[in-house]
Amino acid sequence: MFNIPAITWTLTVVLLLSGSYHLLQATKPHQLTDRVNNTLHAVMNILMAGMLWNLAPSTMLAQIAVLSGAALWFIIQAVARPEFKILCAGRQDRLKCVYHSFSMAGAALMITMMTSHIATGPADASPLPNTHHAMAHPPTGANLDHLPSLASLASPLTIIFATAAVVFMALLLRDRKPATTAPSKTASKHSTREQHSLEAVGAAIMAVMFATMA
Repeated sequence: MFNIPAITWTLTVVLLLSGSYHLLQATKPHQLTDRVNNTLHAVMNILMAGMLWNLAPSTMLAQIAVLSGAALWFIIQAVARPEFKILCAGRQDRLKCVYHSFSMAGAALMITMMTSHIATGPADASPLPNTHHAMAHPPTGANLDHLPSLASLASPLTIIFATAAVVFMALLLRDRKPATTAPSKTASKHSTREQHSLEAVGAAIMAVMFATMA
């Protein structure tokens, strides 16, 4: 699928726009954790956009490390004690942090799977563009002989993220009901709609990218 330029460019633009939105949110005077979380989401979107074009293959291990660290950070927030109000508080926020951790881990796994394609040189020359340039220069020091087995995870992950996209779309449609509350609550609901829109788009992109690796 990534051999189709129109699809590659569309996904790239959407990921970069989403990343730009998170960067903008990170500059606003929210809590420190909100700024860190938005920065990590921006980084994930940028790395996924670069993944579509197989940019900087020599930094793949560093990318995997960053995304794995981000996944751990969101898990820490999800399991934090209730006294730490700046971290995920309440059942809904904790579930959101668990999902964000899963998304970060999914992005790290996707890069790992792509690295496996590059290292092993599959017969179809990999679904990603420009892979032939990276085949001759796999990441230094990476022992990837066991990674082809990870391809079996692509199909279930496609289903999981596709389901997540549907759930976020349902939440978005629910939140589009006319508001009859105070202006402050209306603004909060608008922010929630933005988040659900981003989550739905992000989950759909993850599903599409994993589907091409299945």
